[in-house]
Amino acid sequence: MAPAGDLRRAIGFWGGVAIVVGSVIGSGIFRTPYEIAKVLHDPPVILGLWVLFGIVSLCGALTLAELATLLPKTGGTYVYLRAAYGDSSAFVFGWLYLLVAIPSGMAALSTVFSERLLEFFTPPATDPSMLLLRGVAIGTIVLLSLANIIGVRFGTAIQGVLTIVKVGALVSMIAVVVALGHGDWGHVTARAPASPGGVAEAAKNVIFTYNAWVYISLVAGEVTDVERRLKGIIITGMSVIIVLYLAANVAYFYMLPVEAMASEQIVARRVMRDILGNGGAGVMGACIMASVFGALNGVVLTKSRVAYALSRDGLGFPALGRCHPRFATPYVSILVQGAVAIALIFWLKDFKRLTTYFVVVEWTALIFAIAAVFVLRRKIPDAPRPYRTPLYPWVPLFFVVGTTLGLAAIVWSNARNRDFAPLIGLGIALSGFPVYWIWKRKYNAPQSGRAP
Repeated sequence: MAPAGDLRRAIGFWGGVAIVVGSVIGSGIFRTPYEIAKVLHDPPVILGLWVLFGIVSLCGALTLAELATLLPKTGGTYVYLRAAYGDSSAFVFGWLYLLVAIPSGMAALSTVFSERLLEFFTPPATDPSMLLLRGVAIGTIVLLSLANIIGVRFGTAIQGVLTIVKVGALVSMIAVVVALGHGDWGHVTARAPASPGGVAEAAKNVIFTYNAWVYISLVAGEVTDVERRLKGIIITGMSVIIVLYLAANVAYFYMLPVEAMASEQIVARRVMRDILGNGGAGVMGACIMASVFGALNGVVLTKSRVAYALSRDGLGFPALGRCHPRFATPYVSILVQGAVAIALIFWLKDFKRLTTYFVVVEWTALIFAIAAVFVLRRKIPDAPRPYRTPLYPWVPLFFVVGTTLGLAAIVWSNARNRDFAPLIGLGIALSGFPVYWIWKRKYNAPQSGRAP
């Protein structure tokens, strides 16, 4: 048992795998095929993007396993940034996470869940009132925040059940297509001109759909037997995600030409309706709703640990580092991120741009976090490493280069449409450094930047 006032190690192997898989698989794999098909009409190129960024993400995950077992502390990305680059980088990342990146993600996911839930209780072609939509979204955030305050085992149990539902939904759809589908393999191999802008826009959606595989590192300090289990959790979780994503996309293309996918917002539901009728579509819709709920739970469970670690290191208000005396959870951090998310729900029109701002910022921070393996190999070469990244330095280098190109595609794709949200987000992130110096002078924050 953890000492009083500290977090407990209560996450086992399968609970960890559920966090990885359940956090990554949200609404993306069900919705992004539609977004991609609208801008890119070449199935082989689309599948190539899924393979490419699956490999990029796997390379990042393999490197993350070394960092997470070298520094098996709660806080994940924050911990690696602080150890490699010092307090200022960690401060900027931590505060952006707490005040913008996490709440915007929670607000967006809770709103999507609210929309899917209300679809089941309102007549077709009827839009629910904005007040009702917001009320359900807020209630969802409150419910999951309380559930994760009660205990990490409870939050992990919720994640496990919902992960089984969403993986089961994808596997069932793939199996139904194989067994009963009457599609055309010509859809999969059909070629069409692919513009650079279309490829860049499609790459943006693929990257967004692979987001969140790093979340398990945020709760590394609560994984049992972390040095032995964390590597397996990360590799197993990412392998499951990549296989499911590729198989699902092949199933979509087998059943529908790309033109049909471009006119159907939820492709998986259309596939199930074509094969099993409205009943199959209804079941898939319920599973998608559970998938979004599980992704939101993953955010609440894992990301609250960043503010907790920030405070424990003297880079945040002390209250954020409080641990519940009975449940051993970072309850103040969970409550604060939930409160900010609820506030953002009243700015619904800004969600898409707000998400674009800080997904780019989050992945930029992830580039530096994964690159920390190069810094720490030189900085603390003799530190015990229960796991070493295979094919070093090529694996982390492939992640850094691939992700940099992907983010450049996002920035270019948005800029060509005169949307400079990603650049604004990066500018806001950079403005955090002078804020850090003000904070350090006012609160006498530590200047260690040392690797633990």
